[in-house]
Amino acid sequence: MMNILIIGCGIMGSALAAALDKKGYDICVIDKRSESFEALPPNFGGFTATGVAIDQDVLKRAGISACDALFAVTDNDDVNLMTAQISREIFGVPRIFARVDDIGKCGVFEGLGVKIISPTKLTVSAACEALEGENGDRELKFGNALVKFTAIEVPENYAGKTPEDILLEEDESFFGMEREGAGFTLFFGQEIVFEAGDRLIFAKKN
Repeated sequence: MMNILIIGCGIMGSALAAALDKKGYDICVIDKRSESFEALPPNFGGFTATGVAIDQDVLKRAGISACDALFAVTDNDDVNLMTAQISREIFGVPRIFARVDDIGKCGVFEGLGVKIISPTKLTVSAACEALEGENGDRELKFGNALVKFTAIEVPENYAGKTPEDILLEEDESFFGMEREGAGFTLFFGQEIVFEAGDRLIFAKKN
């Protein structure tokens, strides 16, 4: 059975560990905080190791020498990059996957032969898929959280208004929009004025 090492036991790491453990893989999870392992399910059958993942002794203790695949999924891109480098260059792990939040760093990881897991790209992809065809919804799961993306054409009375003018429901936010000839714009607080024909994307945590 394949031996898999997971770096980081946050929302993504714990969910990944639980899913792979359920499939019967041999799993070991590393996290610098022992309390993070409380996120694992009670029936988790793998192993855990407390320590900093860029410490070679910690990696050895977690069994990296016999590792078939490694997932570096902490919430720190730099830690994931350093772990991927050490795993590839020192221990020769054949398959490495890394979480990358800053899409501008994806090229660095890919240059190492590391497969990218990008929450940003996945989220944007889900939002763009919601734009296809008629107005509608699409749901995407992040760990235990379910986020619903809704696409609507801008109401006629909203032309000339901004995201701040939108009355949102609880746990809902304006995510981005698509404009003919301009493509998709991800909203991160910049000034936007709606025009007739825009398609708006909203995200809501369920």
